Amino acid sequence: MLKLPKIIGHRGAAAYAPENTLDGIRTAADMGLQWVELDVKLSKDGVAIIFHDDELDRTTNGTGKVAETDFATLQDLDCGSWFSDSFIGTEIPTLEQALEEIINLNMCLNLEIKPCPGRELETAEVALDILARYWDEPQKLLLSSFEAVSLETCKDMAPEWLRGYLLEKEPHENWQEYADYLDITTLNINGAELTIERLNEYRQLNKPLLAYTINDAQMAHHLFHMGISGIFTDAPDLLLSD
Repeated sequence: MLKLPKIIGHRGAAAYAPENTLDGIRTAADMGLQWVELDVKLSKDGVAIIFHDDELDRTTNGTGKVAETDFATLQDLDCGSWFSDSFIGTEIPTLEQALEEIINLNMCLNLEIKPCPGRELETAEVALDILARYWDEPQKLLLSSFEAVSLETCKDMAPEWLRGYLLEKEPHENWQEYADYLDITTLNINGAELTIERLNEYRQLNKPLLAYTINDAQMAHHLFHMGISGIFTDAPDLLLSD
């Protein structure tokens, strides 16, 4: 059974190190976190990288679409200087590099499959193939996605790995039936937009609820009081020290 964490480092520890980087993973570990959440998508030539946006502009010194950029070009980009001069020269990690770091640190991973548009199946397949080579502890891995095709691929290719169903503010009409079909372990929900009515609806599924992305200790306490099992945060120290 999955040992659910109360606090999960969002994209590493995104308030203190560039998101989705090896430095972010290490920073989360240094803060005492057992779990981190990372995003995986594919380069133009099909290399699995740890990256959130479809565009390069926000978190690198590059520009354009990830899906239109080959890995050799991505390797040369700086994804740290936007955050701080302390991280100049930080590279976009591959999924393999991130897994090696997490395994070496004896951490657990929530890997969100975050495909560029139109690559929902391919991204899941590539990520799962890599995970099969690296990861041998199913209870320390949670796969999640907003994309139906990606989650279905996870279920088909690796039914033994746990799945988290990511929901936006307004879930679609048949979300409960779909969650049952996917045999999910957790329901990952937008904590900032959560209402009592919506919470009661989610509770009907009788699955643990994980809320994203909360960086305020008072809000975190409120959500835990409401019955939320765990919280994704950019600033784990604020929640750990409270």
